[in-house]
Amino acid sequence: MKALSQRRRHPLAAFALLLMALLVTGGIYAAASTANEAQAQTTTFTADDVEEGSKLFSANCASCHGMGATGSDAAPSLVGVGAASVDFQVGTGRMPMQMDGPQAQAKPVQFTDEQIRQMAAYVASLGAGPAIPSEEILDASAGDASKGGELFRVNCAMCHNAAAAGGALTGGKFAPSIDGTSEQHIYEAMVTGPQNMPVFSDANIAPEDKQDIIAFLKTIEEQGSPGGAELGSLGPVSEGLFIWVAGLGVVIAFTVWLTSRSS
Repeated sequence: MKALSQRRRHPLAAFALLLMALLVTGGIYAAASTANEAQAQTTTFTADDVEEGSKLFSANCASCHGMGATGSDAAPSLVGVGAASVDFQVGTGRMPMQMDGPQAQAKPVQFTDEQIRQMAAYVASLGAGPAIPSEEILDASAGDASKGGELFRVNCAMCHNAAAAGGALTGGKFAPSIDGTSEQHIYEAMVTGPQNMPVFSDANIAPEDKQDIIAFLKTIEEQGSPGGAELGSLGPVSEGLFIWVAGLGVVIAFTVWLTSRSS
């Protein structure tokens, strides 16, 4: 017993316990993250998808992103960005870019859904990254719009506006309006962080919470603007400015009218 007691007091005992705790915590975290990813990402590709995607990439993307998507002076490497990033960027028309600028802007899509899928398959084969989300996690009707509104206001509204109407950023950049964006592209934007947007991994916002955010965005999209002119959905700032300008105009007009009568 005395020998066991002395071993428990060994100077390295505390270090060993700390190391063991870190290993256990890391294992639990990795298991939880894997479970979340498995729930949200179920897209699979065939070898034919990868081969056709490689041809499409070489013909349309390699001039900027380089052969093998390893990047160049004109564009970054795509190794490890995942299928979701390709599906979002190409599926919203942001890629290929029409011109250089502070950020890529949405425009008419230049490829079919099948071609986008094939390019996504090719890029996904180059390195692990976020996959295209499953249909189940994109079902807005299964989400909680009220909870999603809270999550959106905490994590997204500072750039996209509380009504998801978008807003200006620095250096000519901007957070676009989310109105009309598909559920799939909303989810993909959260997990890939396009342009100036941060990445919200499943460790930051769980797949179920992302589904709630989508439910909130689709709810306000369906409701429209029941109060009339939305004035950019900027709240009291634009409303106050309108009242100030309109009120000042009425005062000036009334002053001019009084002056003309007195003369």
